[in-house]
Amino acid sequence: MTKPLGVILAGGLATRMGGGDKGLLPLGGQPLLGHVIDRLAPQVSGLALNANGDPARFNGFGLPVLPDTVEGFAGPLAGVLAGLDWAAGQRADSIVTAAADTPFFPRDLVARLVAASEGQAHPLVLATTPRDGAVLKSGGRVNRHPTFGLWPVALRDDLRAALNDGLRKVVLWTDRHGGREALFQAEPFDPFFNVNTPEDLARAETLLERA
Repeated sequence: MTKPLGVILAGGLATRMGGGDKGLLPLGGQPLLGHVIDRLAPQVSGLALNANGDPARFNGFGLPVLPDTVEGFAGPLAGVLAGLDWAAGQRADSIVTAAADTPFFPRDLVARLVAASEGQAHPLVLATTPRDGAVLKSGGRVNRHPTFGLWPVALRDDLRAALNDGLRKVVLWTDRHGGREALFQAEPFDPFFNVNTPEDLARAETLLERA
């Protein structure tokens, strides 16, 4: 398959940070969002940002800003749909999403998601990490990271209908369509660590040297 487009999901409410845009918080001399862009841009054929409200606050990043196309705060699937609608206009087959508050995700994220989709009629893969430690043991359980996935443009109307019917849980929709998983190890730390609280932001500063 051709290289996917990338969509950064920044539509969360950031309630545990007191509201506002987590992606604009400073980390190591640049906004969190800057770290995400630096990691995702080399992996994709083009990049956009899903965010609601006044898009002017993101002018400095030089990305198209895609608001949700579903009424109300519908969670990450609404951002995925906005990205798929944008990608359809670009005549792309798929997108890869990443969260705006997760600065250390793998630099081979896209390649491994695409590899895991081999043979699927519609590429649909979520990133996972071991639930019980850094190395997955036989029979071990995994954590799925629903904001980090490979999504097919061909299923965007199905996703729109599901959202309009009230579906909000990502894995319910991906499981419905035979979604797969791509496993990433959690050494030396979980690469999908995200900044939810001021304490998380302080920890992210300490992790910068190891990322």
